[in-house]
Amino acid sequence: MSNPVFLALDLPRLPDAVTLANKVRAHIGGIKLGLEFFCAHGHHGVLELAHEAKLPIFLDLKLHDIPNTVAGAMRAIGTLEPSIVTVHASGGRAMMEDAKAAAGEHTKVVAVTTLTSMDERDLTATGVVGSTHDQVLRLAELADRSGLDGIVCSGQEVKAVHDQWRHGFFVVPGLRLGGGSPGDQKRVTTPRQARDDGASVLVIGRPISRADDPASAAREIEATL
Repeated sequence: MSNPVFLALDLPRLPDAVTLANKVRAHIGGIKLGLEFFCAHGHHGVLELAHEAKLPIFLDLKLHDIPNTVAGAMRAIGTLEPSIVTVHASGGRAMMEDAKAAAGEHTKVVAVTTLTSMDERDLTATGVVGSTHDQVLRLAELADRSGLDGIVCSGQEVKAVHDQWRHGFFVVPGLRLGGGSPGDQKRVTTPRQARDDGASVLVIGRPISRADDPASAAREIEATL
């Protein structure tokens, strides 16, 4: 895609989300809507935002359940025609295969590997042995074998994953501008570095949405790419 930046837009009030999307839409390639937005506004909110902003919609729902349930959820959101939907790679191969089979023809299904808010200490606490880097590579290989389009990973792993999966579609969140606060993210990099390392989509939220001038912030990020 010509502009890989997807704005993470999880505002609690739909009019505020529409207003912000319209301010920055000339400088982004799409909009990422997560659980907060979807739980607050549902199908109606997604359809209204897509209609107003006229941009591709990335539904970051991180589906994770038994295969039949995830497939049913994927069919239920099919009417929204999202460009991208996320599932959790830790749901296993059967779940990912069924999710992809149930997705719309033009929807990319990508697997979340390890949340960018987690580091190796967090993984150890959940029973995962080894480094964050190794876990991402393992789950990326599983997603590839399951027929998914790609994965979600941090900018710190995307180069290694791209080297391993040359034709994959890679979504990188947790991006911050040089010198910006990482907030609750633990594995961050800059948009330019992530793009250079093979990212297909750059998910950027607070550096744009909380800027004094969101349009200017989006324009500056676009210029670095």
